[in-house]
Amino acid sequence: MTAVRQVDVLVVGAGPAGLAAAARLAGAGAGHVEVLERETRPGGVPRHCAHGGFGTWTRPLTGPRYAHLLTEAAERAGAVLRTRTTVLDWEAGGGSGANVLLTVGPQGPEALAARAVVLATGARERPRAARLVPGTRPAGVYTTGELQQAVHLFGQRIGTRAVVVGARDVSYAAAGTVRTAGAEVVALVTEHPRALTSPARARTARLVRGIPLLTGTTVTELLGHGRLSGVRVRHRDGRTTVLPCDTVVFTGDFVPDHELARRGALDLDPGTRGPAVCAALHTSRPGVFAAGSLLHAVEPAGTAAREGVRAAAAVLDRLAGAPWPRPGIPVTVAAPLRRITPNRVDPDHLHPAAPPHLLRLDTPLPRPVLSVHQDGRLLHRARLGPRTARPHRTLTLDVSWHGRVDPGGGEVRVSAG
Repeated sequence: MTAVRQVDVLVVGAGPAGLAAAARLAGAGAGHVEVLERETRPGGVPRHCAHGGFGTWTRPLTGPRYAHLLTEAAERAGAVLRTRTTVLDWEAGGGSGANVLLTVGPQGPEALAARAVVLATGARERPRAARLVPGTRPAGVYTTGELQQAVHLFGQRIGTRAVVVGARDVSYAAAGTVRTAGAEVVALVTEHPRALTSPARARTARLVRGIPLLTGTTVTELLGHGRLSGVRVRHRDGRTTVLPCDTVVFTGDFVPDHELARRGALDLDPGTRGPAVCAALHTSRPGVFAAGSLLHAVEPAGTAAREGVRAAAAVLDRLAGAPWPRPGIPVTVAAPLRRITPNRVDPDHLHPAAPPHLLRLDTPLPRPVLSVHQDGRLLHRARLGPRTARPHRTLTLDVSWHGRVDPGGGEVRVSAG
């Protein structure tokens, strides 16, 4: 039987959320704080995002620089970072109040018992197979992450003509990576009636960089043997066309990387498909917290880092002897809202200074009004202003209504109209 090694806090994942949590915990004297990362280097997704947009408005950074600063802060605070280490599963036992995780790394298998665990395993893009796109299995098929790693980390050639599937922010970033690699972007293809990014970004891509945008269009088949030779697309009027290309990049469609959470029997929220959490980022498993894109695939890196700091504050309370709260009352959403985070409210442990809930839409709404009900009773209503709420933008809902939630009532429902 593998011996169990004891640590105070175990952080799983060295992306922005995990590194920010580790820096805060180690700096606050939380004891032995260890971060486990399956990649060869810490930093998460920003590590291979060569474009800007990270950091702050006054200090904009590229992804690699942002990842380096987060890593440096965690190490300087005293956290131990272990890369090429994968967490496989959970094991019962390991001492009073501890969770035991089974890991494997360069030194072989190991069991780690922690007084507190922070899950920051992030999100992943669904590949071509998960999107049920038929056709052959040629070379030249990527997700955004695979593309960025190939180009920015390994300097690989990707082909000469690429079709980018999607028209979100991440899709335009992928188009930029394609151009950096010296390839032509044949088109951005989206099933939506418009690009799900800022109008300025869409105009720049179309008018300045000459990248066509095909709206109301879906990829129905991949063609080619050995190497991709083209993609068949269907337009909204039923016409089909073949776009000749040797590379296709499937972008967006992120899902939480929740395998470890699922194996630990944590309650998962049906809207986010990540762990269900309250404002303090407690999960349903005592001693286990969650933060970052694992909770909401996907928000900006800065949001993930702030959640890491918030989770660290809750961990410190736990280490100081705070009792584990009850699961709380579920907070769900109605269409066209897609998901909400946090998605639990604990009326017995309200946080007046808690940050707002984050929501995403499926379809645009002009002058949206958010309504919060419990058992048919209106708890809160907020008009978000005259601007149109778009699917690629995050909506926020303040927590002023938390005190009006009935502890013995049913789920809280948030709707938009």
